[in-house]
Amino acid sequence: MISPDLIPWLLAPAIFLARVADVSLGTVRIIIGFRGYRWLAALIGFVEALIWVLAVRQVLLHLDAQPWLAVAYASGFAAGNYLGISLERRLGVGRELVRAICYREDASLAGHLREAGYRVVELEGKGKGGRRVQVVYVVERRRKVPALVARIAAFDAEAIYTVADVKTHVGEEGDLPPESGFSLRFKRK
Repeated sequence: MISPDLIPWLLAPAIFLARVADVSLGTVRIIIGFRGYRWLAALIGFVEALIWVLAVRQVLLHLDAQPWLAVAYASGFAAGNYLGISLERRLGVGRELVRAICYREDASLAGHLREAGYRVVELEGKGKGGRRVQVVYVVERRRKVPALVARIAAFDAEAIYTVADVKTHVGEEGDLPPESGFSLRFKRK
């Protein structure tokens, strides 16, 4: 990674950047692995481990003469966590389930969302005092969930919604495109 005869003050930033890279990759690897992308997680893990070995080697070789390398190593770890979480959010891998409770009685939230191209499951429910409410479920790609939530809020400012991660999807063939990364199981009766 870094030659031992490198100017000592360049070693600390190099170790910091190596730790930012390997911890960022580790954070993304864990989250992607949790979502079921095993091969991609394994590949990221390989690169992550290689960077880590090279960085820790430099710290251990030069720690006696340059104790600030431990601070660069720890600082890179902290910054890598922050960056890794930020990267994973921007990647938006996977799908999420949005559940919304709509209080408007004069119009259908499900119909509004269907007109916008969403696949919606709707239920009727009762809220406080027996008030009629609409309950809708929509499975959507993570990166598109903010637009869906904004559409729900624009339709009914009083709507309550929750968002949950979807790890496995069971449904009909047309529910998810093949590139979604999810394994589809078909039930025939």
